[in-house]
Amino acid sequence: MTSVVTSLPELKEIEDFLYLEASYLDRADLDNWLDLYTEDCTYWMPLDEDQDDPLNHASIMYENRDLMEIRKRNLKNQWAPSKHYKVRSTHIISNIRIQDRCEVSGDCTVTSQFLALMRYKTNHLFGGAYRHELKRVDDSYRIRYKRVTLVDCDAPLETIIMYL
Repeated sequence: MTSVVTSLPELKEIEDFLYLEASYLDRADLDNWLDLYTEDCTYWMPLDEDQDDPLNHASIMYENRDLMEIRKRNLKNQWAPSKHYKVRSTHIISNIRIQDRCEVSGDCTVTSQFLALMRYKTNHLFGGAYRHELKRVDDSYRIRYKRVTLVDCDAPLETIIMYL
């Protein structure tokens, strides 16, 4: 007989959470976006698809909560070069899969694929894979770790001023 544990996260709830994160990015609402992250969070965009160490190798982006707060403030500053052009984006997320979950805490690891079209001076198309480590907090989730692996991470890239 198989028993069902009702405290396990439902895929629909996780999908909605990831779509919420994407909608904040699409609106450049970095205040609410950053509220989705834990205090001990890490945001990582490796320079190589097989890279497993952000500390001893170069990365496109590797930030903790403090650095994310600084980037958020800089992007919102009226004198920032990023304000010379309005940043617009749209994110499409698919193939969302729960890879691992803890039945006791409700924490889980989720992978997905994404495409993001970003308009800053010209159009930029980014695609790749996400890996979110989600922490169950009360009746929702918070992002403890996000890895963004670009398909062309090892190719020359123009400046990425906004989170993907």
